[in-house]
Amino acid sequence: MQKQELGFEGVERQPLRAFTEKAYLEYSMYVILDRALPAIGDGLKPVQRRIIYSMSELGLSAVSKHKKSARTVGDVIGKFHPHGDSACYEAMVLMAQPFAYRYPIVDGQGNWGSQDDPKSFAAMRYTEAKLTRYAEVLLKELGEGTADWVPNFDGTLEEPQVLPARLPNLLLNGTTGIAVGMATDIPPHNLREVAQACIHLLDEPEATTRALMKFVKGPDLPTGAEIVSPRSDLIDFYEKGTGSFKARATYTIEDDCIVIEALPYQTSGSRVLEQIAEQMRAKKLPMVDDLRDESDHENPTRLVIVPKGRKFEAEQLMAHLFATTDLERNYRVNLNVIGLDGRPRVMGLRDILTEWLEFRIATVKRRLEWRLDKVSKRLHLLDGLLIAYLNLDEVIRIIRREDEPKPVLMKRFKLSEEQAEAILETKLRHLAKLEEMKIRGEQEELAKERNELEAILGNKKRLRKLVGDELAADAEKYGDARRSKIVEREAAQAIDETSLIANEAVTIVLSSGGWVRAAKSHEIDPKSLQYKTGDAFQAAVRGMSLQQAVFLDTTGRTYCLPAHSLPSARGLGEPLSGRLNPPDGAKFAGVMMGDPEGLWLLASDAGYGFTARLKDLITDRKAGKTVLNPPENAFALPPAFVPSEKSLVCVSIVDADGENGRLLAFPVKDVPEMPRGKGNKLFNIPTALAKERAEVVIGAVAVEPGGSLLVHTGDRSMTLSWGDLKDYVGARAQRGAVLPRGWRRVTRLEAVAAS
Repeated sequence: MQKQELGFEGVERQPLRAFTEKAYLEYSMYVILDRALPAIGDGLKPVQRRIIYSMSELGLSAVSKHKKSARTVGDVIGKFHPHGDSACYEAMVLMAQPFAYRYPIVDGQGNWGSQDDPKSFAAMRYTEAKLTRYAEVLLKELGEGTADWVPNFDGTLEEPQVLPARLPNLLLNGTTGIAVGMATDIPPHNLREVAQACIHLLDEPEATTRALMKFVKGPDLPTGAEIVSPRSDLIDFYEKGTGSFKARATYTIEDDCIVIEALPYQTSGSRVLEQIAEQMRAKKLPMVDDLRDESDHENPTRLVIVPKGRKFEAEQLMAHLFATTDLERNYRVNLNVIGLDGRPRVMGLRDILTEWLEFRIATVKRRLEWRLDKVSKRLHLLDGLLIAYLNLDEVIRIIRREDEPKPVLMKRFKLSEEQAEAILETKLRHLAKLEEMKIRGEQEELAKERNELEAILGNKKRLRKLVGDELAADAEKYGDARRSKIVEREAAQAIDETSLIANEAVTIVLSSGGWVRAAKSHEIDPKSLQYKTGDAFQAAVRGMSLQQAVFLDTTGRTYCLPAHSLPSARGLGEPLSGRLNPPDGAKFAGVMMGDPEGLWLLASDAGYGFTARLKDLITDRKAGKTVLNPPENAFALPPAFVPSEKSLVCVSIVDADGENGRLLAFPVKDVPEMPRGKGNKLFNIPTALAKERAEVVIGAVAVEPGGSLLVHTGDRSMTLSWGDLKDYVGARAQRGAVLPRGWRRVTRLEAVAAS
């Protein structure tokens, strides 16, 4: 323990570490015990308990008139809860919302929020409130010696430490809370089921959790819906105190429309409609034609999904919506409560019910003892009154003649001080003969009640039976049927996006500025499309809409986008940089598409390259993946499709002056196939020329047998047939042959398929 010191001014000094540690621990315990976690006895947090007690003190019972909420909040924060009025009012609102509390404790009048927007409640100056009938469960025995009383924050008043709940409100309404280093998430349950489990546990104290679950089937949510988790998941969190469960909306089919009638707990109908509408805008739900919200006072939840046509699978569509919207939600369970010993801990279902029954038995015992004490005192007074009636003349004489009649009466008739005081306070009208008969009748009734109370208090079995009988009576009075059905269902599966899209022919067009678009059919001429000012055609590839478009940049990285997700060719398209993350300075060289087993030629302008299968180039990373490793200062060339194993690879180079244009053709089998790398030398560029970039490869394509090669020089092109290419055939990595004069400034090579 740190030693404290006093400064020269008498100010206490201590190390900062010791002070902060102590202050933080005290704050932590305050938040845990006095704010965030509920007590097992009444299942309430301090602010909730204070609101309920204040309302009872204001006379706001279920049979009284509503009173302004501001009056209640003012009483609570002025007398018992020294915190903000808005936080106090929000706690009060929560206890009044039937979609938040399974058994509301506050009966609100006015705007108390809605399931769509629980925070939309009116200010406390506009709303009115009183307690519900269910609040009797918490307050009925409060004045019968059942509660421990503690001073309020300023010591001028007293408040109950825990309300004498007649039912386990902790499980019935549940709660959530976040403390320092711990949290609680307790779902609501059905009153009758929990009461039956308590009665069973009274009869069978050794009952297991699984035995109790014959009565407590699972949580019972205020909004209904279905609990679809496997029973093993429910057993797991009831035994361990932690876990989760899933709740799913319920629906029916009316006039070929899907009508959602109940939403999961804490789910907003408007939010669900927004989520479905977003998918419709993204063309992910082509089978849905319209959405309608037909909710009203009679039908708090009625969301209508109108399909296109009559041929639709409602189950498949709803399974998709369960998987992608809040129509199905997962709820965390953490049964963390403050036990009877005042310490927070996580308990299972059996531990909670066992400890609550211990609290309830102790409460009933205190109530009976309080009543027994009152009965005994009354019998004692009645004994004295009977003596007075039997000696009425003598009593009157003493009262008339004695200055201090009390001690004389006590001595004459051997009375206690309380008995003598009761005789002296008796009114003259009660001195009739009939009063003696009333006293004897009351004595008999009270003596019978005293014997019954003593018999119950002296027999644990009878005491437990009384607790069970009261639980059964309260369950009958306040209970209702289960709202949330427990139906074990298969996990919801989202509809595969590709199954909703027609697989049709498309042409992907890439511009030199990196803009991309997709045109329907293979008949379109990409060069005839309109381009932005300063932009031009770069590359095009034909494929199907359900295939991946694979883009190659000048650094040798590949990127993939689904063809159906690309913008239409009716416009100018969109920049690839908006959806992908290429390195700074990189440009897109070309695009690939087709059979995953298709072979593609990848080469750098330094004269190196290899072939690769399209499947090895696919990636889901926005930053792409490195496939081709160009030498220093070199760039990747546009990729070229290899149509057959007998194709010729044609490589052309140009020099700095444009006078040494060469072309080399060699069998594609001489090019190695690999998934990634630098590749082998395709064209021999002397080292000195390569370093100075005096010679670069301008194009590398593969020509199938019978096909031809177009050699472009600016706007002009020269066609070399399959037979003409024999003049340029050599071995891989040679220098090739010089092109005819006038065709040496090559700008692009293009392979033409055999007709």
